[in-house]
Amino acid sequence: MNGAPAAQTAGFVRPGRSLGDYFEAALPRIVLGPTLVVGLIFIYGFILWTGWLSFTESRLLPRYELAGLVQYIALFQNERWWTALTNLAIFGGLFIAVCLATGLLLAILLDQRIRAEGFLRAVYLYPMALSFIVTGTAWKWILNPGLGLEHLMHQWGWQSFTFDWIVTPGMSIYTVVIAGAWQSSGFVMALFLAGLRGIDDSIIKAAQVDGAGPVRIYTSIVIPSLRPVFFSSIIILAHIAIKSFDLVVALTGGGPGFSSDLPATFMYTFAFNRNQIGLGAASAMMMLLTIIAVLVPMMYSELRRHRRG
Repeated sequence: MNGAPAAQTAGFVRPGRSLGDYFEAALPRIVLGPTLVVGLIFIYGFILWTGWLSFTESRLLPRYELAGLVQYIALFQNERWWTALTNLAIFGGLFIAVCLATGLLLAILLDQRIRAEGFLRAVYLYPMALSFIVTGTAWKWILNPGLGLEHLMHQWGWQSFTFDWIVTPGMSIYTVVIAGAWQSSGFVMALFLAGLRGIDDSIIKAAQVDGAGPVRIYTSIVIPSLRPVFFSSIIILAHIAIKSFDLVVALTGGGPGFSSDLPATFMYTFAFNRNQIGLGAASAMMMLLTIIAVLVPMMYSELRRHRRG
């Protein structure tokens, strides 16, 4: 009698266990199994396949005979690839910085318990509900010198006003920054606002009793407490920046020329438009390595800090 519960606790199968019991025990594996298999095939399987193709001389159709580093050498000898990398550095750095600064500022303003907070929060979050195709198309109209902001200013009598970045090769990448930051800043604001609402009010009240002003409280207490939010936001924004494709296609098409190309648009152009699958696969693997180079040091630093804490 007393041994039965012990046997059940130790994981022994009860005699006479029904088929329904076996099904209930196996249900999690039945539900999760197909998802795991599909994920392994269509994510990691295709990553391995792309990596293999990057070491071949594949062009219009895949070829599986290894050819060494031919595609990677051709990739780094391609002027357009270096333009795409330069644009990624410009876009990624400014995009992350602007989104963090704008999102933090908006979150601090909304944290003051102002009126119509819910309405303002919805207004700031609304752009995130749009796809990058819609955002790029809308900003393409706004920044078009003949249709948008410049045309409007001329109609209002400001004839000297010019804003033709979208058709200027050296400035077109900055229009991508504007459109991307406009869409993503509200999402970062929501993250920071959640972090601000999670800070213990007693710490802030104690600092106020000690005579600390608002600026000192935010710079010395509030913002350092938001380190996990900064970490999460940077990872998300860096991922968005590295894989940005549809925003560039809708806004500038990679132009004028290829002045606003990013690695994702470079990869698509060479793999599918120029029938150089091997070169496109090599650029895709370099994008993957870029993401790893950003994520791994940050995650290692965060884990190390938690261990020390």
